[in-house]
Amino acid sequence: MTVQPVPADPAPADFDSPDDVARAFAEQGYITDRRLATTTFVMSRLAKPLLLEGPAGVGKTELAKTLAAATGRRLLRLQCYEGQDETKALYEWDYGKQLLYTQILREKTAQLLADTDTLEAAVERVAGADSAFFNERFLAPRPLLEAIRSEEPVVLLVDEVDRADEALEAVLLEMLAEYQVSVPELGTFVARQAPYVVLTSNNTRDLSAALKRRCLHLFLEYPDADRELEILRSKRTGLGDAAAQRLVDVVRGLRGLDLRKAPSISETIDWARTLAVLGVGELDAEVLADTVSVVAKYERDVERSRQALPRLVDPNATVPSSLQHDHGPGHTHSHGSHTHGGHSHDHDHTGHDHTGHDHGDHTDHGDHPADDGRRVRAAKDTPGRHDDSFGARGGPADAPGVPRQVRAGQGARSFAGNRGGARRRPV
Repeated sequence: MTVQPVPADPAPADFDSPDDVARAFAEQGYITDRRLATTTFVMSRLAKPLLLEGPAGVGKTELAKTLAAATGRRLLRLQCYEGQDETKALYEWDYGKQLLYTQILREKTAQLLADTDTLEAAVERVAGADSAFFNERFLAPRPLLEAIRSEEPVVLLVDEVDRADEALEAVLLEMLAEYQVSVPELGTFVARQAPYVVLTSNNTRDLSAALKRRCLHLFLEYPDADRELEILRSKRTGLGDAAAQRLVDVVRGLRGLDLRKAPSISETIDWARTLAVLGVGELDAEVLADTVSVVAKYERDVERSRQALPRLVDPNATVPSSLQHDHGPGHTHSHGSHTHGGHSHDHDHTGHDHTGHDHGDHTDHGDHPADDGRRVRAAKDTPGRHDDSFGARGGPADAPGVPRQVRAGQGARSFAGNRGGARRRPV
C-alpha cells in the first residue's frame, strides 16, 4: 500500500483568528471565552489533537459537535467504556462476509486445487490466494480507521477516554501522533487530510503522559455567571430574562453545596425550559423545590438542594415547612434539661419533630412550635427548681454561691491511692 504524507496544515483553513472561532461557534449557539476560542484556533492550524478535561456537563462533547457544524465536517464519534478493545475502535474483519464469499466460490476453489497432489501443495496454493479475502472489501472500519480513510476532512470525537482501559490508550497513540493506522494484513493507512481530533475526559482516572504529550490540553470549568447567562439566553429556553438571571445565581449556589454531582450547564438549560413550560414568571423556593430533580439526580442531592433553595432565592427567607426535612408528623425533638455534676444543660433542637420525647424532666409540654424554644427554657429556669446546694456549683446567676466545706483528711484519702502511680478511675 502506498503511504501518503500527511499535510502540514489542514486545507483549507477553517478559521482566520480566535475571534473568528468565537463568532462561528456563537452562530451555532456555543458561547466561548477567549481562552477556549484561542485553543481551538491553534488546534485547527497546527493539526494537533485537543484534550479537554473537566467535570461532566461543561460543554466538552458539545464543543466537538459545534466544531463539526461550524466547519461543515462530518462528525465521527468513539464513545469509550470499560473493557473496550481495539476492534471496536480501529477495525475488524467481516468474517461473515468472508464465509459467504467462500461458499459462493466453492466450485472455483475446487478448480484452483484440482492439479495439486499433496496437502502441502494445496495449502501453498490457498496461501497464495489469501489476498482475495484479506483486502479492504472485507475490512469493517471503526471510528479511528474511518477518520483516517475518509475522503473528506472529518471531526473525530473520542468521548470520555478516561473510562477506557489503558490498553486502548496505547492503540490511540499511533493515530494521534501521525494520523495513521497500521493493519498487519494490508499495511499502513495514512490520512489524506488531517482530521480535527477532540478527546474528552471527566477525570475519573489519570491519563498517560504519552497520550497527553501528543495533544493540546485545556481544562474546562463551569463558566462565570455572565457567560452562563449568555449561554442560557442563546438557547432560547423561553424563560424571562430576570428569571433566567435569578436561576443562574441559584444554580451557582447549588454548585457550592456538598453535592454528589453538581448541576451542569446542560441541566441548567433543561431547568430553564422546564420552568418556561410551567409558565413560571418569577422564581420562588416552592416552584424550584418542585422541579429541582431536573438538576439534582441523587436523593441526597435533592434533599440538600431543597433545604438550601430558600436561602439561595432570598438570603433573609426562612425555610417553609413544606421544604423542611420531615421525620414524621408531630415530632418535636426537645432534649429538655440535663444536669451533669450540678450543671444544668438545656438542649432544644428545633426542626426535628419528636412528639413526647422530652429528655430530662420528662415533662410533657405538648406540641410547642420551634420558635417557642427560648420561652420553654426560660420557664424552666425559675427559683426553687434546685435545692440550696445547686448554687454552690453553678446555679442561676442570681443565686449566691455557698462555699463548699471540705472535711479534714478528705484530700489525703483522695490521693492516697495515687502514691504508686496514676489514679484509678472507679469502675
